[in-house]
Amino acid sequence: MPFVTVDGVRLWYEDVGEGSPLVLCHEFAGDMRAWEPQVRALARRHRIVRWNYRGYPPSDVPPDEADYGHDRLVADLLGLLDALGLERPHVGGIATGGNLVLNFGIAHAHRAKSLIVCGAGAGTSDRANWLAGAAKMADDIDAMGAEGIVANVEHAAQRTVFRDKDPKGWAQFVATMRTLDPVGAAHMVRNALSRRLPVTDLGEAIAALRMPVLVVVGDQDVPAFEASRFIRDTAPHAGLAVLPMCGHTLNLEEPAATNALFADFLAAVDAGRWGGWSAGP
Repeated sequence: MPFVTVDGVRLWYEDVGEGSPLVLCHEFAGDMRAWEPQVRALARRHRIVRWNYRGYPPSDVPPDEADYGHDRLVADLLGLLDALGLERPHVGGIATGGNLVLNFGIAHAHRAKSLIVCGAGAGTSDRANWLAGAAKMADDIDAMGAEGIVANVEHAAQRTVFRDKDPKGWAQFVATMRTLDPVGAAHMVRNALSRRLPVTDLGEAIAALRMPVLVVVGDQDVPAFEASRFIRDTAPHAGLAVLPMCGHTLNLEEPAATNALFADFLAAVDAGRWGGWSAGP
């Protein structure tokens, strides 16, 4: 797979399929490989681009924590779109990727045809405890390498439903975590995740969004649930889908439901109709 270079950092990506483009942004505890069920389904009718953030090999892993700001991820996504000649694709993400997509839509509204925001907003509710947990995770990664990621993720309440209902899928997810780069992961936690604004601090900017927004969250994903409702309630053209008995890793936990939601949303937007939103003449 090829690379693009943005601000001196090489970013690894995959570009498959034909049709209206969708760019997918991954979560913290995984990389672009986690989108495989969506790529295989949606690339039949869409051009699908997925990529690894800085800090996630084979993308470069800058050694300086200062290079991992959330605004830097937004700039990297813009640079990827520019390099691939994508003027106005659909943009979707989960968890950290969902926050990235939301902030990208705010910063570069003219570059996103629509937003798909899944499981986003951890750190908005119960913020003090969430920040303390993030600091512990970063320290554990420093001490244990990738096992520090696993140790903090595998017992999180919003993850256990995945393990219980799909042991094989869960085992594959954990195996992927063990391949992540500990330097990049620790820097991401301390900078991009811990220093990003709570979703509720973005209310005025979210209210100004004019593109269609699909918000998806699992009903067991407590850290993201209230933030997801806030986005739905605040963005003028947002709809919310809640997946039952589903946690934070919703695209892997419930791939068929996720694929159907994405496909229907993309078709509605491409047709110029999404709820009360209209693309106009």
